[in-house]
Amino acid sequence: MILDRFKVTDKVAIVTGAGQGIGRGIAVGLAEAGADVVVAARTRSDLDEVVALIEATGRRGHALTTDVMQTDQLESLVAEAVGTFGRLDILINNAGGTQPRPGMLTSERYFETAMRFNVTSPFLLTKLAARAMVDTVGSGSVVNISSRSADMVLTSLMAYGAAKAALNRMTENLAAELAPRVRINAIGCGGIDTQGLAGVLENDAMRRQFEAKTPMRRPGQPEDIACAALYLASPASAWVTGKILQVDGGCSSPAFDIPTPALEPTEQA
Repeated sequence: MILDRFKVTDKVAIVTGAGQGIGRGIAVGLAEAGADVVVAARTRSDLDEVVALIEATGRRGHALTTDVMQTDQLESLVAEAVGTFGRLDILINNAGGTQPRPGMLTSERYFETAMRFNVTSPFLLTKLAARAMVDTVGSGSVVNISSRSADMVLTSLMAYGAAKAALNRMTENLAAELAPRVRINAIGCGGIDTQGLAGVLENDAMRRQFEAKTPMRRPGQPEDIACAALYLASPASAWVTGKILQVDGGCSSPAFDIPTPALEPTEQA
């Protein structure tokens, strides 16, 4: 049966940024498809809620408070997943994000932090997970949660867009190196109804603009991304690697604008 290709029964997954939003949706979705899931985030109470949802599906969940900006905590995350379940099959690099900020107001530190959070940490965790996957089960799948900001021009999202563009290129290049044992793909997310988009969706004028400029006329839901992640993590996508799957409601241009100040000459004293 072709539907069997979408199952991940008895596989073990790690999902970062799993406490809320997209990460929570993916973690529960993988459990519903048969996986045991290690969930990682910085807030323990959020993780405990997700573990309860995973266990309600009949699968096992395991929470580990993790700051993905700390390399030693990434190492501990993979070691604990393997130590707890004896294997690792799937990694979802979901943790990431950067608040909007005009380019001329973006500091060196802010820019470098965006790159670390959205690119370097997923890269390091992918290396650790790929080794564990090959050593425990011989193969695996990595899914990076990216953004359409990587390939669209969005004002005030320079640092975030640059970081996600780098994540996409990392996905493509590393996939070529690790094939055929480990597949690596990414999802280019559009605007998803999570806390990160609240500033847009809770503003009536901006929400109307967003919906009017989105062909599907609505924001995405975490489950929309979870379905795509399940496809890329499961045997259904066994011949797919190094690809960026766009899940964005059909957008080919930004669905909203963030105003930025004009660059004016410096006033002389």
